[in-house]
Amino acid sequence: MPQTAAERTVLAQLLAVRPESADAYTAALPGARAAVLGRLWRGLVYEPLSWVARREGGVLELADGRRLVGPPCDPYAVPGAGSSAGGAPALTLDGVRLRHPGELARALGFAAFARELDGSAASLALSRAAAPPAGAGRPDGGAWAWEQAVVDGHPYHPCCRHRPGFGVAEELAYAPEHRPLVRLALAPVMRTRARVSGEWPAELRDGRRLLIPVHPWQAAHVLTRTALTDGFDAHPLMALRTLAPAHSPRLHVKTALSARLTSSVRDISTGSIDSAAAVSALVADLAARLGGLLHVTRNLGAASAGRPELAAVVREAPEVYADAAAGEYVVPLAALAPQPPDRVAELARLALPVCLRLLGLGVALEAHGQNLLAVLGPDGRPRRLVYRDLADIRVSPARLARHGLTAPVLPARMLTDDPAALRRKLFGSLVAGALGPLAGSREVLRTALAAATAGLEPGADLTALRTRPLPVKALTLMRLDAGGAGGDRWTELPGPFG
Repeated sequence: MPQTAAERTVLAQLLAVRPESADAYTAALPGARAAVLGRLWRGLVYEPLSWVARREGGVLELADGRRLVGPPCDPYAVPGAGSSAGGAPALTLDGVRLRHPGELARALGFAAFARELDGSAASLALSRAAAPPAGAGRPDGGAWAWEQAVVDGHPYHPCCRHRPGFGVAEELAYAPEHRPLVRLALAPVMRTRARVSGEWPAELRDGRRLLIPVHPWQAAHVLTRTALTDGFDAHPLMALRTLAPAHSPRLHVKTALSARLTSSVRDISTGSIDSAAAVSALVADLAARLGGLLHVTRNLGAASAGRPELAAVVREAPEVYADAAAGEYVVPLAALAPQPPDRVAELARLALPVCLRLLGLGVALEAHGQNLLAVLGPDGRPRRLVYRDLADIRVSPARLARHGLTAPVLPARMLTDDPAALRRKLFGSLVAGALGPLAGSREVLRTALAAATAGLEPGADLTALRTRPLPVKALTLMRLDAGGAGGDRWTELPGPFG
């Protein structure tokens, strides 16, 4: 099919900065379109869209009388996984075949969303053009190399690789799948004018000034009037704005990035800065009660100049919790997908019980495949888990109180005693966001979860997981409603136990 305007723009920019990759990019376009179209179809099938009047199998009857027809959709399969176009769903709208996600969105009347989908397909093709050949084996490098091996981004989001505000040269220079080394800048801020929690590292101090790491994209596009000094090299991780300093492998630095990646702008709120030390201490203490099966990367220090666009968090790297001398290494679950059924079952038996125990204590992790990592032995089998990034967990004061604990002062958005809100945070991320892509199908996931929960102590949370639909973020709806109130929107998938 003809290239979209977004695809042509990427090609033109690629020819200008890296012409040797142009053929690979063009070859990757059909598979990238298929992957994004599959994610979009999944959203249309399962999300609460007011203009879909009725769903029956692969037929969506729209409120305006039209019929959108597609194939059966396994809610836990990763649409368009791989690089070929063979996974493209055959979609027809009133008998007209649609092959591109933007084409479908325009036909449905969503022009702005169509442009995002065009950008997602083009950027995904750019990412796939840089991917190592299939079967290349274990990435060469540190733990960061595993993160840079994740090419496709979010497994279910139709905007999985859309990065508005990034040109091709910037994607190549900053995006982890292109395996660059990024030079961070430093913003000197007087200690008396900074917001700080925890212990800001000595190496990021200059007398009475704090040196806040700044992403180069942020320096070029947002902090153009801020005096900056030269910083240090770092490897970008899956989150793009979080990096592993090349000179300090036991630390990670989370920077502010005022660009929307998938659904959210990645600034760091003042609430996150103020609560960084307290939430870290709370969750690390609770994790210590879980028999050594789950570790939490502690926030060591957080600082800002009093505004979310100039802020950073320094935390432990997950590698701190692996014994390299014994051959252990740490891998985000997203970098392991897909896995054979027996390995999915192993990971589920490790992850689900400890996350349920932590939920019972009062903390619901956002344990998707980026935040949840496995410590693997030399044989590749999982031994322990590591969780990182505490900015969007949920904490229940009432559950903590039942265990003799008091909730620290945290942002209001983190606090809730609503069982439904706590469960959807954990189940939507862990089951759908981490284990689902590992399994690749509802059947494999069902078998793994049944094995993981056999013999667990009964409780309301476990009963809800076993008997109710699975709550997940309504990713397509959130982008269609981008001009509305904002915030998370939710839908329900058929329960994996059903």
